[in-house]
Amino acid sequence: MSGPLLIVDDEPANLALLRQILSPQYTLVFARSGSEALAAAAKHCPALILLDIEMPDMDGYTACRRLKADPNTESIPVIFVTSLAETGDETAGFEAGAVDYLVKPVSAAVVLARVRTHLSLVSTKQLAQSYNDAIYMLGEASEFKDTDTGTHIWRMAAYSSALASASGWSQADCQQLELAAPMHDIGKLAIPDAILHKPAKLDAPEWAVMQTHSTVGYKILSKSAAPLLQMAATIAHCHHEKWDGTGYPHGLAGEAIPDMARIVAIADVFDALTTKRPYKEVWPLEDVMENLRASGGTHFEPRLVAHFIRILPAILAIKAEWDRHDRA
Repeated sequence: MSGPLLIVDDEPANLALLRQILSPQYTLVFARSGSEALAAAAKHCPALILLDIEMPDMDGYTACRRLKADPNTESIPVIFVTSLAETGDETAGFEAGAVDYLVKPVSAAVVLARVRTHLSLVSTKQLAQSYNDAIYMLGEASEFKDTDTGTHIWRMAAYSSALASASGWSQADCQQLELAAPMHDIGKLAIPDAILHKPAKLDAPEWAVMQTHSTVGYKILSKSAAPLLQMAATIAHCHHEKWDGTGYPHGLAGEAIPDMARIVAIADVFDALTTKRPYKEVWPLEDVMENLRASGGTHFEPRLVAHFIRILPAILAIKAEWDRHDRA
């Protein structure tokens, strides 16, 4: 818990009861009105607010709406603790932005359980945001190394998510893939600039060095047991494997290649062909699509190529949005 609990009630007896229930486990601050609650929230950054509704200067509904309208306090969970017990009152509370609604007289066990649950949810969200931030920063690090690819990692991540959705992935899994995919080339941090930025075809020794980036990326990302980073590690390791077994680093073939890597492989190549690189100009879209069709069954899984072709309008819309971003 990063901050105290803020308890808001205009009745001293109610404040005393909640103090008795919560003070053995939590740091508490108190307010006696809606306006005091807003000031206390701004000052103390509470982890959670227990808020009465019937108060003289500003009722709890109004206070809650103002908290949710302020970017500095909008994420603080609010639990209404009130004597208003009608269904309409509870509905109004949730509509104002509360996460829970307790009716007085309260049970100590219920108050503690609800507070513990909502603080746990906050911690889970914060942890997920930390993972997301780490992924974003690692992606940015790889972009600084490979500056000629522009916003490649973010475009291909969006393409990957769209293709995963088209092939039947759940929304949650697609979102996780979109966060993990930008890590696919993190291993290029270990590749010398002379090879990474060579404006011509690599010779055999240089190509051997370049191929190590998939294994290096896996070694970096697999250190974490977090599912998101484990997915990123698998993608980094296997996105250069080919459906027919001629890829690297292990020559995996067919369904032995993780499906997430098969998806990213198509998105990665499509983006590479439709953008300028040090060693090539932009390919015409017709040539790109012909390449993808011809590569089904050799480089790429045919089923995924068919899905990619089917959703091409959505892919091009994503590309157009990122093109506008690049020009801004």
